Amino acid sequence: MIRPIVHDPQQLQTSATPATRADAGVITDLLDTLKAHQDNCVGMAANMIGQNKRIIVILVGAFPIALVNPQIRQQRDAFQTEEGCLSLDGQRPTTRYQTITVDYLDQQFIPHHQEFTGFVAQIIQHEVDHCNGILI
Repeated sequence: MIRPIVHDPQQLQTSATPATRADAGVITDLLDTLKAHQDNCVGMAANMIGQNKRIIVILVGAFPIALVNPQIRQQRDAFQTEEGCLSLDGQRPTTRYQTITVDYLDQQFIPHHQEFTGFVAQIIQHEVDHCNGILI
């Protein structure tokens, strides 16, 4: 189900709690909401739709994927950039890393340990920040 986007900074700055299999519906809602906003959005965190869970969804090319309870374990090659956010107005400067290694569960709750680079790594970092209550 497509959910409304949260714009309240106080709600967005609350750290998310770990997701469980009982939160499978949140994953579906996030994927549906991302699809509805894919013209101007490449990733979302559950708190952006009012669910305080450690779940993010990202577009990898045209393919949406879910990362449940993502944890960035390593990061290399810092760079400065500007990012926008569907929940916030405008662009803001931030530091990101070119390469990251992430532990996460997929939509079926199967564990993964994977390296991401470039724009996909940047999207994941932005969404994990959401899970941690950090806004750009």
